[in-house]
Amino acid sequence: MVNRDIGFSLWLDFVERDYLKNEFSSLIEKGIINGATSNPSIFASAITTSPAYAEQLKGLEGKTPKEKYEALAIEDIRTAAQALRASYDAGNDGYISIEVDPFLSNDTEGTIEEGKRLFATIGEPNIMVKVPATEAGYDAMTELLSNGISVNATLIFSPKQAQKCLKAMKRGLDDFESSGGGRCEAVISVFVSRFDRLLDSDLEKEGLDVSKTGIYNAAKIYNLVEANHTPSVRTLFASTGVKGDDLPADYYMRELLAPHSVNTAPLATIESYIATEASAPKLPIDDAVLNGYFTKLSDNGFDMDAVYAELLNDGLVAFEQAFKEMLDTLN
Repeated sequence: MVNRDIGFSLWLDFVERDYLKNEFSSLIEKGIINGATSNPSIFASAITTSPAYAEQLKGLEGKTPKEKYEALAIEDIRTAAQALRASYDAGNDGYISIEVDPFLSNDTEGTIEEGKRLFATIGEPNIMVKVPATEAGYDAMTELLSNGISVNATLIFSPKQAQKCLKAMKRGLDDFESSGGGRCEAVISVFVSRFDRLLDSDLEKEGLDVSKTGIYNAAKIYNLVEANHTPSVRTLFASTGVKGDDLPADYYMRELLAPHSVNTAPLATIESYIATEASAPKLPIDDAVLNGYFTKLSDNGFDMDAVYAELLNDGLVAFEQAFKEMLDTLN
């Protein structure tokens, strides 16, 4: 559940047309969620498996695959934004995120153009444009925020990425404020469970703790963001679904419950989380504890810089692949 007393927000990491028109509003009304996120993989799954898009697609004949995709995605995002509008107007988040074309991850100008165009076309104020945290992405974040477009910086794995996001976001928010300002916010989406899926088998062989790296890395970035003292920028914990049965379904959500933060999760994870009593916040974790953990990893031959690079590359490739496969089905 959303916990406004500590500033904890819960967003649904799922978009599908029939769901948005039916059960989605119930989650909002019950105070379970106050926002939502999407990404190329989520849209690819929805568009290629749900019959809810068939009717609109008939009217899009003659359009390019990307034009078809954008028409479908824009309608879904607008529907979600309208369902969340009351939350937004009440100052209770109410954001829905849409990601720019993943093939623009190294194209600053292309990202800016597409981000502005999507925001204007959707025509709702409670849109966050998702921008990958690449070198090209940082300048795009600054430009979008300076124009009053809220930003969800995505695919963050390393503290260095988070620090660059913070600098880019501060520039953009300061520019927007100096030009008149208004409501504009940003989140830094830290991916969590992918660390453990990558490292746990090797950690176990070394006799080291498992299912901790993603949490401790996210906690380290959370501390960094909070130390920046920018109320309009929060840490968002993403990739918090559990794979397999070794851990409780809501493990990452509970371990990362923190003031002034957001968690975005699949529906099954959220259902597991709300089925039991809410736990007390687990963050912040003292920096000395976190640094000691990563020093131990380094002492045992684990190169976190290499891990960060691998996970970022894998994430970019996965989103590109899902996007391409979806466009191929719309051809």
